[in-house]
Amino acid sequence: MSKVNFILDPDVQEEMVRLIPPRKRSRVVNEALRKEFLRRRRELATQRLKEIRQKTGTLRGREIVESIRKDRARRG
Repeated sequence: MSKVNFILDPDVQEEMVRLIPPRKRSRVVNEALRKEFLRRRRELATQRLKEIRQKTGTLRGREIVESIRKDRARRG
């Protein structure tokens, strides 16, 4: 574990002091950061999937079925 210094906006600090007991603040900040990291990873993954979809195009129902049949036939 390491100690990190950062600056909070005054309103955020006031709310933190009012709502979170002193010995719980690090845990709350860690959890908030974990949630934000997860949100950003999902956002990046979604963006990547959109980029892939633009490159590959969209298949219709029949095209999907035909593609699966070809793949199964190729595998033997």
